[in-house]
Amino acid sequence: MKPLVFKKSRRSAGPREPERHKLHIAKGDTVRVISGEHRGKEGKVLHVYPKEFRVVVEGVNIVKKHKRAATPNEESGIIELPAPLAASKVMLLDPKSGEPTRVRRRLDKDGTAERIAVKSGQPIPRVKAK
Repeated sequence: MKPLVFKKSRRSAGPREPERHKLHIAKGDTVRVISGEHRGKEGKVLHVYPKEFRVVVEGVNIVKKHKRAATPNEESGIIELPAPLAASKVMLLDPKSGEPTRVRRRLDKDGTAERIAVKSGQPIPRVKAK
């Protein structure tokens, strides 16, 4: 009788993709697109997807969606809405000069993380969610 041989799983033991990416921008920030088709456009961040490492910026990457009416009294047609783009393609704007800047993190006196603009050294305020 042959001995039982268990095969190893196909899953690699290497590093996995993180569940959530650490993003340098948050909802409500004003950003500028630094690469791609929409380079140079500025807008407010409407939505952040940390798992996909993507953001939705107001007025950037507009796509047309064909919507069918779900109910008889609803209207169908073609709607334009902003689609998500990679978070690496946008850069936060400096609050002092209005130029794109990298972001540094610093712990505040009370222990909360504060974002600092690298170009000017000014703190970047978090926009309160409504």
